[in-house]
Amino acid sequence: MERDAVSAGVSEIGGLFTTAEIRILICYLLSSIKDPVPGRKLADMLHYEAIANCFEVNDSIAFLEKNGQIKLVDEKEDTYVITEKGRNVAETLKTSLSYAVKDKALRASLKMVSRYRNAKETDIKISREDNRTFITCSALDGEFPFMSVKLMVTDEDQANYIKDRFIDNPSRIYSEIIDLLTKDEQTEK
Repeated sequence: MERDAVSAGVSEIGGLFTTAEIRILICYLLSSIKDPVPGRKLADMLHYEAIANCFEVNDSIAFLEKNGQIKLVDEKEDTYVITEKGRNVAETLKTSLSYAVKDKALRASLKMVSRYRNAKETDIKISREDNRTFITCSALDGEFPFMSVKLMVTDEDQANYIKDRFIDNPSRIYSEIIDLLTKDEQTEK
C-alpha cells in the first residue's frame, strides 16, 4: 500500500502509514474490547506507542463514525463502540495487519481502558494544609466512597506518583489494606 497518512511520531518498524490500516486497527481494537473506548485517549495512546499519528487516528475515528463502522455512545466522555458493520470490517481485514502491531496496540488499549475506568471509579484530591502536602485517594461505589486513605507526602511530585499508582489498581490496594487490617496475628508468626 502507498503511504497516505501523516507519519510524524510513527515508528518505521511496526508503525501504520496508511489511513486504511489505521481504520482497520481501530475497528479491530473496538471489536476486541468490550467496553466503550475513549477516542481521544485511543489516539494519544497509539501515537505514544508510535503505532499511528494521533491526528490520523482522530480523522479515522471521525470517518468510521460517519460511515457507521463505529458509534459514539457518550459525547461528553468521547467514547465509542464497534457496530456490526465495523465488526465485519475488523474480522475480514484483520489479517492485513501484522500480529505484532495488533498485539502491541491491543495490550496498550486494554491498559488504557482499564486506567480510564479506574479513574472514573476513584476520587483523588491533592491538597496543602499548614505547609504540608496531602493526598486523599478514594475508591468509589457509584458516587459514594467505600474506601478513603489520606496520606501526608513530601511534595506534589510524590502525590502525583501515588495518584498514578492508585489509579493503576485501586481494587488491589483496597484488598491489601483489608488483608493487613484483618490478618490474624497467629498466622503472621
